[in-house]
Amino acid sequence: MNENDFAFTINHESDIPKYQQLVNSINNAIAENILNKGALLPSVNSICKTNQLSRDTVFKAYSILKEQRAIESVPNKGYYVAGETRKVLLVLDTFKAYKEVLYHSFVNNLPDNIITDVQFHHYNIDNFKTIINNSVGKYYKYVVMNFDHKEVASVLATISNDKLLLIDWNIHSKAKNNYVFQDFGKAFYASLKEAVDSFKKYKEIDFVYPNYTNHPIETITFFKKFCDDYKFKYKIITNPKDFNIEKNIAYISVSDRILGIFLEQCREKEFEPGEDVGFLSYNDTPMKKFIYKGISVISTDFKELGTKGAEFITKDEPMQYYVSTNLILRESL
Repeated sequence: MNENDFAFTINHESDIPKYQQLVNSINNAIAENILNKGALLPSVNSICKTNQLSRDTVFKAYSILKEQRAIESVPNKGYYVAGETRKVLLVLDTFKAYKEVLYHSFVNNLPDNIITDVQFHHYNIDNFKTIINNSVGKYYKYVVMNFDHKEVASVLATISNDKLLLIDWNIHSKAKNNYVFQDFGKAFYASLKEAVDSFKKYKEIDFVYPNYTNHPIETITFFKKFCDDYKFKYKIITNPKDFNIEKNIAYISVSDRILGIFLEQCREKEFEPGEDVGFLSYNDTPMKKFIYKGISVISTDFKELGTKGAEFITKDEPMQYYVSTNLILRESL
């Protein structure tokens, strides 16, 4: 391909800066194999002439592309596509131990020519808007962890559906969306059902669902259904200050902070987890199998979630998939 074979259009009425439009256009062409390794890009003078742009605008765009390692320059010859390097954006909610498992599984299953940028929205819609709005057109594909806010869907609509993968929570998704989700409802109920015999050792099951959590509320709905179906006495604790462990009660929590408090109170009251009191944690981490003889968990497979996310990046195929959720019984229950 020579420099006259590639053309693009600058929208002079757009709110997107002209240099960014040029960056986006070339990145997209590389991602879609319109421009391949070694392809000669239009000269600065050519772009200025055909698109009514200043030399500073074009130089800025090419400088950004060089920093991204998308193109390279050869003195007296021009600018060339540097390789088949593609950038993907991974947007997570917060960084926790189990998200680290997801992240490493994701990047370790990608080829060397794919670079991953990671951002965290922290359940803040303004952060989320900034991340997405500043990234549109800059990446080959987008993998985004959803959260509960009415504006999320409209923000995500700015990304082409074939480039977007939603992960973790099925909220604000549409039928046509690509996704890899975990099930916070029926699969959670099924896991609790597997633990019925363990729960029978206790007089009551208390679900600690602290008011600061962003965990999907549907888990509480299915917890109540489970307790009603199997005739367990239960309680929902939303204020962490009200969490004071008692003998012969099993506790379920979605917060590792609560797990820490539970273990502290066990030591103070000389309670033995799994005998005097029980504990079932949500989301496994590499350390929970070692903490105090092992903490029982209900958890999705974050390694598989990362692997399926990587599969979406490497294959140009639609993806709609639910990752399994499982009970892992250890000494704490």
